[in-house]
Amino acid sequence: MKRSDLLELVAGGENSGVEFKRDDVRPEQIAREVVALANFQGGRILLGVEDDGAVTGIRREGLERWVMDSVFGQLVHPMMLPFYEEVPVDDARRVAVVTVTQGATKPYVVRYRGWEDIYVRVGSTSRLASREQQARLFALGGLIHTELLPVSGSGLRDLSRERLADYLTAIVGDRDPPATDDAWHARLCALGFLVEREDGPPACTIAGLVLFGYRPRRLLRHAGVRWMRFDGGTKAYDALDDQVLEGPLVDLWQVLSGGRERVEKGLIERLADAMRPFVSEEPGTVGESLRRERRWHYPLEALREGIVNALTHRDWTRYEEIEVVRYADRVEITSPGALQNGMTVEKMLAGQRVPRNLLISETLRDYRYSDARGMGVRNKIIPSMRAQNGVDPEFEATEDHLRLTLRRRPA
Repeated sequence: MKRSDLLELVAGGENSGVEFKRDDVRPEQIAREVVALANFQGGRILLGVEDDGAVTGIRREGLERWVMDSVFGQLVHPMMLPFYEEVPVDDARRVAVVTVTQGATKPYVVRYRGWEDIYVRVGSTSRLASREQQARLFALGGLIHTELLPVSGSGLRDLSRERLADYLTAIVGDRDPPATDDAWHARLCALGFLVEREDGPPACTIAGLVLFGYRPRRLLRHAGVRWMRFDGGTKAYDALDDQVLEGPLVDLWQVLSGGRERVEKGLIERLADAMRPFVSEEPGTVGESLRRERRWHYPLEALREGIVNALTHRDWTRYEEIEVVRYADRVEITSPGALQNGMTVEKMLAGQRVPRNLLISETLRDYRYSDARGMGVRNKIIPSMRAQNGVDPEFEATEDHLRLTLRRRPA
């Protein structure tokens, strides 16, 4: 780092990615800042700078070894390797810069005196993580699979046995569906759609309820999709359409005289029906096929892939619904939760895959809503948008959501 870059950081003051510290603090104090930054988006700790931005310089002998051994070697877990450098400010003063990247194995903890404390960054301060924040960090690190958590008050009665019977016989390959409740419990627990309880019959997992549940929102208030439509470019009070759609994700299929046919639509198809009149149009003239061929303002493939991705990879520790909003010039699909396990938009565009909800993902793949490669962004959304609308899709990733924006072809 250059001296000018360092002074610019100091002049900007402490923030969510920059922390000032003297070099005579206790190692656990630095470890707390390291853990908070790693659990957030990474950042820098400047040793030799007072809280008010005054540069006093470092004085501790062997500071680099002390930081690496006493802080990172003993207190920060799991192991991480920072970048350490010392930058001269003038002939008499140097500042040590410890750069911490966003961690890929969250949550990071300070292990001290028999305790493990998890810290997060809130503005320019580091604080102990709340219960909800801890759950999100464990989920981001892949240590908790929230889709397999039990939903309180739920049971086999809340699942569509017709859908499950079709799934087991037509897709999984069972010869016949279970004949009794106990047999259903055993089979669905083995698949991950139910989970055993010590104080009663099995409960639905989040995955089981959202895939096959009659009314998931009755027990899981953030299930479903909120669909909104505005004729302008921003959200307004006078929405032309604003509704929350719910129901099982998958369709109901049955074997009828003509073969296996869909007899009831699931949430994905119902959302597509609600959107269709506002993201496409039917021409007033008949084409050569003597049919009115519907014209889509956005590639149908991109719309479906974006919606399926949001439903597949949403973070169930967040208590918001997925939002699909049509504006005059674009469609926005917002999925609650940050990208997990160090994933970034750049990595996603390059084709890396880190599924958050593996059971939901695999089940939707069984119904052919996605392919086995799991590279819909790279192979479907981007090329179809370029080919039809001449623009690239836009992705915005924050700590709270991932948003996909599909824009209409410029006039």
